[in-house]
Formats: sequence, C-alpha cells, structure tokens
Amino acid sequence: MNRSQSKNRIPLTRRDMLRNAALAAGVSSWMPAFANAFADDPKRQRHCILLWMTGGPSQIDTFDLKPEHANGGEFKPIDTNAPGLQISEHLPKLAKHGDQLAVIRSMSTKEGDHGRGTYLMRTGHQPGGLIQYPTLGSLLSKELAPPQAEMPDYISISPYRVFNRSAFQPGFLGPRHAALTVGAADSFQPQQQQDADSYAELGVDDLFAPDSVTEEQVSARLSLLTSLQDGFVSRHSTASAISHRTVYERAVRMMKSEAAQAFDLEKEEDAVRDAYGRGRFGQGCLMARRLVESGVPFVEVSLGGLGGGALGWDTHQNNFARVKELSAELDAGWSTLMSELKERGLLETTTIVWMGEFGRTPQIRRPGAAAGRDHYPAAWTTVLAGGGIKGGQAFGKTSADGASVAEGKVDVPDMLATLCKALGIDPGQQNISELGRPISIAEGKVIEDIVA
Repeated sequence: MNRSQSKNRIPLTRRDMLRNAALAAGVSSWMPAFANAFADDPKRQRHCILLWMTGGPSQIDTFDLKPEHANGGEFKPIDTNAPGLQISEHLPKLAKHGDQLAVIRSMSTKEGDHGRGTYLMRTGHQPGGLIQYPTLGSLLSKELAPPQAEMPDYISISPYRVFNRSAFQPGFLGPRHAALTVGAADSFQPQQQQDADSYAELGVDDLFAPDSVTEEQVSARLSLLTSLQDGFVSRHSTASAISHRTVYERAVRMMKSEAAQAFDLEKEEDAVRDAYGRGRFGQGCLMARRLVESGVPFVEVSLGGLGGGALGWDTHQNNFARVKELSAELDAGWSTLMSELKERGLLETTTIVWMGEFGRTPQIRRPGAAAGRDHYPAAWTTVLAGGGIKGGQAFGKTSADGASVAEGKVDVPDMLATLCKALGIDPGQQNISELGRPISIAEGKVIEDIVA
C-alpha cells in the first residue's frame, strides 16, 4: 500500500472488523452462534443440573400433598424408597429415587409475579436497582469450571425466557459467563407441535462447517479471523475486546473438539431415548447427562412452554390435567437422568436442583372442570438431590392446609447457600459488580441438615 492510499484509509471500527472478518472467512452463519455464549472454562469434578419449572409448579400436587384436607385436590401421595417420604402418585419412577431427594417444603418468598419471581429465584436478589445480577448458572459455573476446557461452562436447554429475559443473563460477570442456549423460546407463541412418533429436535445450529467447505478453507478463514482479532486487540486492549477474542477462541476450540459430539442425541439407542421421554424435557435431560459426561459443569433443562391451556406450570385453570401431563414428562426425564448418572458414577458429584419461580395456592380456584391454582410464594417447595445432599428426607413443614410455613422456613439465599455448600463452593465467595461493589454468591445460611 502506498502512502497516499494509507492516508486515505478509513480505520476499521470493532464492528466493521468483525463484520469483515465474518464475510472474508465465510463463517458468519456457523460460528458466532457459539462465540456469544462461551464462558471461561468448563468441566471439573463437581457438576450441577438445574431443572427449571417454567410458570411455577404446584407443590401440593407434586411434593407436599395434603390428602386429608380439602385443598389436597385429586392426587394421592405414594411412598418413595425412603421411609416416611411421600410424593405424588404421578411421579412413580422418581419415587424409586426418594433416597436421593431432599424435599424442601418450607420455601417462603415474597414475589408472586412471574418476572420478579423468576429473577429472584435465578439470581438470589430482588429485581430492580442499578446492579445487573448474574443468573445462577453463570455464578456457579464460574466457580466450578477449570481453565482451557473444550466445552462451554454453562449450557441452557429449552429455556422459556419470556417472563424475564434478564434473569437468564450473566449480568455483571459479562459475556464470558453467558450460557450457550439450545432450543430457546422467547415469545408467547406455542412451540412447534412434535410428531408423536419422533423425538424432539434439540441441537446446536451450525456446530460444524458446511460440507461444501473443506478443512483447509476453514483453517485459512479462521487464521484470517485470528489475525484481525489480534490486530484489533493490540490497538484496543480493552477488557471487552479481550473478552470478545476469548469467546471466539472458546468457540473454535469447541468446534474442533470430540466432546462436541455430546450434542448429538442420535448416537444414543432408541431404548435409552424412549426411557427419558420423547419430548423436549426428556431429550433435554438426556443431553444434560451427555454434557455432564463431557465435562460441562452447569446444565439447566426447562420444562414449560405453551400447552394444555397453560403456560408451563402456570395452571390457573385445568390444573389437575396439566400437572398430570407435566408430571409424566418430569418423572421419565428426571428419574432416568438420575439412574444413568448413578450407573456412570456421576451422581455423587452432580447436584440436581428442581425449582420454579414460586408455588401455587393451596386453595383450588374455580372448582369444576377448569379448576386451577394461582400464584403462591408464601409456602412452597424446591428439591435438591444427588451429590452433596442428604437424601431421603423432607425438610421443613407446611400447615395442614398448606397455606403457611409451620416449621423450618427457608428463603432464597438460604437455599442457594445450601446448594453452594453441596457443590463445594464457598457461598461467601465474592464477585465485583460493575459498580465496584463486592457481592457474595449467596448471603444466606446453609441448611446443614440436608448437606452431606
């Protein structure tokens, strides 16, 4: 380039550089899908799987039944394999794993709105204010993940984020700790109907280069992208530029890794896939098992979406039919997940969390065919299971009518601190917010009775 050309050159902005790199490299359609989502490390000995129940599940129809009270409704309790612990008759397979469950029946919060409750449960903080708090997966995967891993630290399967999208974000931890999402839903439109004879399609778009692109072409294009990235960072060595380069490096490492085969559920036998259930949740639980095997420290699988006249577990009407339907999906997916983790020696190092944004009213609203239960944060249930947990028990107690906590009240910080302890994480570990304020992962009190 001669001097006059140099003088007339317009400096590239960061956006221009990345756009040109994508065009030149031909990777715009199949690489950035990952690059936006990768945190700094995956895999370590401890793992966490969050089973997120979109809409707020009815505790009184799942894990805290009241058969002797009018509020109890249609369902009956059954014994689990743990003496004294009973759960819903519509969770018979999970009942065989009762010795692994710690059912917290005394959760009590104050947020009865979907968006606010979702934010509270997923971050441990009340919504509002200047600080953007990280979602649970970002917080915990940051602590669990080792350096230089090939797989993402945090993967979210079928998240239904319409209630509060910010509750699923990495907040002040930044994009390095964001989730890689698989099959996200971000509208109130019904999800595409699945053929009864097929499996739900869960996969990561553009994980590999198109067949029309050779390995040599991919290498050349990635080399060009790396050169442009390095050049930009050398001139603009900001935290955001370095973070951006890091996520792209993680994306490339992922694409070249054999561990990425964990996303390919077709490698599993049909009998295994059927055991989990053919729907999005069941297949998501199967993917979660494969991801944990590949070293991903934090995976979440959501059960929700529009269907059966309700949005997930938001059963203002048709409560019993809808909960029965959802319980069947939950029972197959969760129980098979635990069985297979145990068979592989992974359950003792994998802690499973079952929760939604709140519970539902003990009182049955609108009795009759359309009977429903409304939002209820005052007394409800979450469940911890697997690694680091003393299973086979119910912690806390609600009143005979289920309307209030009678014993062992637990709030969100307590539950999150207990989860941290089970995972071997110091709940007092601090991160620095964008405002320079040190913030602990969880400021609650550990429930020692349920930590192994």
